Amino acid sequence: MLRRNRDFVLYQLGQLLSSVGSSFSSVAYPLLVLALTHSPARAGIVSFARLLPSPLFGLVAGVVADRVDRRRVMLAADAVRAIAMGALAVLIATDPVFWPIAVIAFVEGAGDVFFFTCNTGVLRAVVPPEQLPNAVSVWTARNATVGIVGPPAGGAVFSVSRVVPFAADAASYAVSFLSLLAMRTPFQEARDRAPAHLRADIAEGFRFLWRQPFLRVTSFLYAIGNITTPAYLLALIVIGRRDGLGGGVIGLLLGIFSVCILAGSSLAPFARRRLGIRAIVLLELYLGVAVLVFLVWPNVWVLLAALLPQAVALPITDSVVVSARISVTPDQLLGRVEAVRALIARGTMSLGPLAAGFLLAYTSERVAVGAFAALTIALAVAGTLVPLRAPELPATTPQ
Repeated sequence: MLRRNRDFVLYQLGQLLSSVGSSFSSVAYPLLVLALTHSPARAGIVSFARLLPSPLFGLVAGVVADRVDRRRVMLAADAVRAIAMGALAVLIATDPVFWPIAVIAFVEGAGDVFFFTCNTGVLRAVVPPEQLPNAVSVWTARNATVGIVGPPAGGAVFSVSRVVPFAADAASYAVSFLSLLAMRTPFQEARDRAPAHLRADIAEGFRFLWRQPFLRVTSFLYAIGNITTPAYLLALIVIGRRDGLGGGVIGLLLGIFSVCILAGSSLAPFARRRLGIRAIVLLELYLGVAVLVFLVWPNVWVLLAALLPQAVALPITDSVVVSARISVTPDQLLGRVEAVRALIARGTMSLGPLAAGFLLAYTSERVAVGAFAALTIALAVAGTLVPLRAPELPATTPQ
């Protein structure tokens, strides 16, 4: 039972509070830049800077996760992120200017890369294999719950004080640091102390992923999907701001999106019993085509409504794909395989908000959303054409 698993509960509690802080800052970043510069392009640059470390440092982070004690890596990442957010809070309280915001966002993003490259290793260490699908569903439900409360609260707090969302994020990383210290389970299996060779270690991760058709195909499908989702969410913020919505209401838009993710997390066990992996993946891809409605009726609430069906499907897909990836990957390769997968699947993520920011700044809202809608359609077609068969997973047990 996951609820009786002390270290799993500790980890989820620490990440719950850390996610609350991050949800505050995620909505506050673009609002801060828009308030200082009135430029959607610069808001896109900051979002790009926050996501850029994933393709830059991901492979090195994977080697570090497999060669160094994962607990130490995660503690260092939390410390760096807490200092970065604290520095940003001080900067905002004194004399805020644009470029240091982008630099600090990049530093925080680098901490994210090293922390989350170790995350799957922690889940594998503290959760029995048969409970992994349920653990992933708990993970996505936690993030969705935070997404419901955090963005509206963060937007409302930002409207009162620009400092507080970033100070709260700094404190949340400190709480995550303490929860990691309190956990007893080692974050990796015993390892041979073989000499590290960066290029060979990275190549080993590439080879394993490439020989696993399911991991290879889903990584490339996610690569395209991870361009569009952050782009649409930035578009929600920018279009909502142009329509005169306040920070609290814009946060509410993101919160509604997270309500649907939470609903999908609850539906995931039912969907896994009724649908095969191919049907689950295709369902998510084709639900994304609903954004075409915005081209007919360009309104921020219409855009939100068009995104909600896919939001329900996202955690259902993750519960199968993530648990399968963790189950089939040996512990000594988990960090590197996760880093290679992230390079493919998440390396494109920074391009979405960057492109969306410039399109929204220099073209119409219809053109901006239409460009990403075309990409969404192409992804659905690609998913239909490629073969996709998931590996067998252990039978799940109740949470």
